[in-house]
Amino acid sequence: MNPFQTLRFAFGGLAANKVRSGLTMLGILIGVAAVILLLAVGNGSSQAVKNSIEALGTNALTVSSGAGSSTSTATSTKPLTVADARALADTTQAPDIKGIAPEVTTSQTALYQGTSHTVSSVIGTYPAYFEASNSKVTKGDYFSNDDVLNSRKVAVIGSTTATDLFGTDSPIGKVITIGGTPFTVVGELATKGGTGFQDPDDVVIAPLPTVQNAFTGFGSLNQILIEATSADATTNAQSEITQILMGQHGITSASAVDFRISSQTSLLSTRSSTTQTFTVLLGAVAAISLLVGGIGITNIMLVTVTERTREIGIRKAIGAPKGVILGQFLAESTLLSLVGGGLGVAAALIGAHFTIVGIKPVVIPASVYGAFGIAVAIGLFFGSYPASRAASLRPIEALRHE
Repeated sequence: MNPFQTLRFAFGGLAANKVRSGLTMLGILIGVAAVILLLAVGNGSSQAVKNSIEALGTNALTVSSGAGSSTSTATSTKPLTVADARALADTTQAPDIKGIAPEVTTSQTALYQGTSHTVSSVIGTYPAYFEASNSKVTKGDYFSNDDVLNSRKVAVIGSTTATDLFGTDSPIGKVITIGGTPFTVVGELATKGGTGFQDPDDVVIAPLPTVQNAFTGFGSLNQILIEATSADATTNAQSEITQILMGQHGITSASAVDFRISSQTSLLSTRSSTTQTFTVLLGAVAAISLLVGGIGITNIMLVTVTERTREIGIRKAIGAPKGVILGQFLAESTLLSLVGGGLGVAAALIGAHFTIVGIKPVVIPASVYGAFGIAVAIGLFFGSYPASRAASLRPIEALRHE
């Protein structure tokens, strides 16, 4: 019997039990689609995190208050102050630092002509913040150093804040009230996007002394955002920051520092490692459904062999060799997984066009080929036992089967 005849008999066998065959294919379909989609969700999450971190700039450094490591011997923590930021701005001590942006952050309710919106981040800082954080305006302009020196009540707002307060109208030149204090909007930032609990576009950025005077007081800073002269200079910049702040805080031992320095590069590496582990776990969970589909093939093919025992006996009685019987049932099990796998790939590629749990899936080509190939291999593997059992039947015993 040639391969075409084998396939024709296999199609005939599957068509004889359309519902059973369809349900088996559905199991494979779900397994393949789940593997591809879950890996795509994990990859999409990884890409979103990577884009969000890279949007901050690869040469950005963040200094925050707290023990520098779990092994730190610091007995007390001195808060970061504007004086610390001024010390870091000294180019003679820190030639690898390009810009300094001290930050205070709070959350306030903004009002405009009866429209209310709770802004997740009201940031008081210096103009250097915009370049260090890679924040670009699409309308209007940034506030200036002169605005900082004169504590002017001006603000640059994020795209989410602008949409919620002004809709499609331009916010430039309009006055919003934040926590009872009027601010004139001078710029609107380009949309950054991102995933997580906090929207990076729901932000109001204003001069540091203005925010301190209105909301936070003139105490400690939340953090200091620093821009190195280049991505290659971040290591040197970290050393300079450490030396300067140790002097500012009266620390003599590097093991007793009371501040932390984080770079976007190290953060990106950590997040990438975490999301890779997450993606692998998702793929492993989805692979279980493929295994279940393979077990389903075994069960269905065993039932098929039992139902067609007399047919097998007749074919063997008229001279059909063992290889032909084996090939036919292997072809049937492989066709089940082949068609089911193909439909699963199609379903996954269609599903990847939709946002899932707030994440835009990014399909990994290797997962498509891998899932489909594994599905076909599962058909061969799990179909081999029923096929072997059918091929091993003795003609006389098969013909006696009722």
